Amino acid sequence: MNNFEKQGNEIRKHAKQLVLDFMNSSSKCRKDSDSGMRQAVIFRECGFDWGSYKKASSTNQQYWIVALLRELEAEDKVEQISSSGPWRLK
Repeated sequence: MNNFEKQGNEIRKHAKQLVLDFMNSSSKCRKDSDSGMRQAVIFRECGFDWGSYKKASSTNQQYWIVALLRELEAEDKVEQISSSGPWRLK
């Protein structure tokens, strides 16, 4: 693994912790919450939105948070309430 990959892994690790910290701070994301929080809100509230650019709209940028949430889901830390619905802590 080269230095760039190591740095990328550290960024991803930090981003996952940021999302978990944010979700822990929100009552909507509690384990027992029926409402959860939409990924777009998590994405924006965690500061991942770079703004709208040509061929890189805010909506397109959200693919990164999808992968991050799926990884946290695989780690059994978060869950999606319904197939296209909001997220909460597990």
